[in-house]
Amino acid sequence: MKNILSISLFLFLLITTTSTAQIITTKKEAQKKGVYSYTEKQKTAEASKPAIDKQAVVKEVATLKNSDVIAYEPVAKKDMAMNPGKMEAPAIKKNTTSKKTIVINDTDEDTDYIEPDVDSYLGQQIATNAIAEFKGVRYRGGGTTKAGMDCSGMVYATFKIFDITLPRSSNEMVKATNEVKLSEVKKGDLLFFRNSHNRKTINHVGIVTEVTPEGEVLFIHSSTSSGVIISSMNENYHSRTFVKAGRYIEE
Repeated sequence: MKNILSISLFLFLLITTTSTAQIITTKKEAQKKGVYSYTEKQKTAEASKPAIDKQAVVKEVATLKNSDVIAYEPVAKKDMAMNPGKMEAPAIKKNTTSKKTIVINDTDEDTDYIEPDVDSYLGQQIATNAIAEFKGVRYRGGGTTKAGMDCSGMVYATFKIFDITLPRSSNEMVKATNEVKLSEVKKGDLLFFRNSHNRKTINHVGIVTEVTPEGEVLFIHSSTSSGVIISSMNENYHSRTFVKAGRYIEE
C-alpha cells in the first residue's frame, strides 16, 4: 500500500512541474517571451558594417588619398595602395638659380697689371757663364781670353759664347743696348762707368749677375787691380762713377 501511495505522489508532482515549467522549443517562441535578445535589427546592423581587411591592420607604409601614412588602423582597400618599398623622403627642391659670374674689370686692358719681374733666359745664361768661365781671370789690357782680359774684353767674350758679337770697346757697346733704369736692371744687363779723370767718355763696363731682394745690384767686371771679380753698386766708387745701364737688343 505504501508503494502505491509513493508512486501516486511522484506522478502528481511530475505532472504539476511539467505544467508550470516554461519549455521553449523554437526561436520564434523565445522571441515572443523576450528570452532571445539577439534581434534582427542587430543582425542587420552588423551585416551592414564594411568588411575589415585583416592585412591592413599591420604596420605598413601606404598612400591614403595621396598622403603617406602608417596603417596601424584598418584602412578601406579602395583608399589604400601599398608601397612595395620604404616610404620615400619628400623630394628636395633643387636650387635652380644659376651662378652669376661677377665681372670685376671688363675693360680690354687691366690697369692694375704689373709685368712680372722675371729675368730673361738669355740674361740668366749670360750672367751664369760670365761667372763660371771668367771669374778670377787676371787683367790684361786688350785681352779677350782666359789668359787675361780687360773689362770690355770680358763682356765681349761672354756674349761670343752665344754667337753674339758686340763692339769691342765699352763706349761702342752702349749703342748695342737699350737704356734701363738702375732700379729696373736684371741679370745679363750691362752697367757703364766713366772712371777716368782724363776722359769724358765711357771707359768701363760690367755685367749684372744678381739683384737681391733688398735691391742691391751685383755685377761682374775686370778691374785693373784684381782681375775679373764681382762687385756691388752699393760701393761708393762704383755708385759715383756709374753713368747708365743698358739691355742688349735681341734681334
